[in-house]
Amino acid sequence: MSDFTFLYRGRDTTASPEQMQKTMEKWRLWFKELGEKGCLKDIGHPLENVGKVVQGKQKSITDGPFAEAKDVVGGFTLIRARDLDQAVELSENCPILEVGGSVEVRPIQILNM
Repeated sequence: MSDFTFLYRGRDTTASPEQMQKTMEKWRLWFKELGEKGCLKDIGHPLENVGKVVQGKQKSITDGPFAEAKDVVGGFTLIRARDLDQAVELSENCPILEVGGSVEVRPIQILNM
């Protein structure tokens, strides 16, 4: 088994409170399913829409993130899977896909320090 991260991109900013509640229930059920399969390592957290970007050798600091809303990372989850193919398969039921978002599936590189 290896560790992977799911990076969630895109958000439904037009949802009513009732729709948001239904969506959150779908997320809870999906996380429960991942946990029952023994694949949920860390549920992770959603990320706020504000922050700072530090760049380059000059360490310039700007407000951010400034990307199209659909490209901004909205949160993450850590999972365990046999391989990348299984990790991708596990991501296919993610509720963010129902609102036009995406899940970036990335292996976590282990550093021996």
